[in-house]
Amino acid sequence: MTTNSNKPSKAFWAIGILALLWNLMGVSAYLFQTLATDEMIASMPPEQQAEMMVEHPAWLTAVFALAVFGGVLGCIFFLVKKKLSYYLFLLSGICATIQQVYILMDIDLSMYVMPILVILVCLFLIWYSKKCIADGILK
Repeated sequence: MTTNSNKPSKAFWAIGILALLWNLMGVSAYLFQTLATDEMIASMPPEQQAEMMVEHPAWLTAVFALAVFGGVLGCIFFLVKKKLSYYLFLLSGICATIQQVYILMDIDLSMYVMPILVILVCLFLIWYSKKCIADGILK
């Protein structure tokens, strides 16, 4: 009887599901940012209202969309064990890094945690999916 050494571990599934949830939160943030009405913004605390009123360049909105939707697609392909997930995570990571660096250049010191966390999660997913390709899990 032979055993399949390319069988995904429980950690693989946990990482895949958590990454999907993480990226779905990114999609919801993107959709809220792009679809928020004036009434929705008016009901927010003043500091969040000010953040929502900032005009972002169109290219920043585009890389935000590529980052979050690329990440969700990457997670879906990851969970069905396809190598394409690595390339989608790479695209998502590049776009998210561009977006987060832009944000980091324009925020207070107290708000550095989330942009850095986003970049670290992207780097981890790129590394982990590449490792899964090398281990024969993603094909």
